[in-house]
Amino acid sequence: MSAAPAAERRLRYSSPTMYLPPQFEPKDRGHAIALMREYPFASLVSVGDDGLPFVTHLPLHLREQGEELLLLGHVARPNPHWRLLAARPKALVTFLGAHGYMSPAVYPDPARVPTWNYLAVHCTVQARLIDDAEGKDEVLKTLIADHEPRYAEQWRALPEDFRTKMLSGIVAFELRVTALQCKLKLNQHRPEAFARMREAYAVGGENGRALLAWMDRLGMGAPAGAPAGKS
Repeated sequence: MSAAPAAERRLRYSSPTMYLPPQFEPKDRGHAIALMREYPFASLVSVGDDGLPFVTHLPLHLREQGEELLLLGHVARPNPHWRLLAARPKALVTFLGAHGYMSPAVYPDPARVPTWNYLAVHCTVQARLIDDAEGKDEVLKTLIADHEPRYAEQWRALPEDFRTKMLSGIVAFELRVTALQCKLKLNQHRPEAFARMREAYAVGGENGRALLAWMDRLGMGAPAGAPAGKS
């Protein structure tokens, strides 16, 4: 059987890692992929030896291999997180996209309360450490291509002994996504507020404009005949 088109694939998850009401769960995993690419600075969460979460904040590169999703990154060798991944390869990665306060003034009914809208992805992952120089160099070049492609030439031009020293100071890894959840909390279930929400987000700074763009992606336009008001 051929794989379903991306637009028809549902997100998959086994053990939920966040509260996810159905109205905020997208049916297309393409939304999750877009969020991970637009907001690549993630939180890698493992269980520490004391039973508490151990968190590293870091940029990750998303690679699609057919239906499989891989996340590539690295940590400094003194960071104990790579040892946790070696001992317990199963971990959690979270991505937080645009977010912002939403005033109850957007509702025509005054009997409403404030809320906070946000976009987030949670990935359950299985880690594989990469500690050979060639593999780590490939991961570094992949991240460089994401964030400053012109630096690649400078990196290649550095003395070999310096590059070797820098590579020895990190441990890279590949995180295979085994399950994911995506939450797009944009008050999709309150169409009577769409017009006022859009007005508020249009003047809401970078986060507001990003949330407005996601309203557009999700087809959250102002309902026909809805009165325009001031935010």
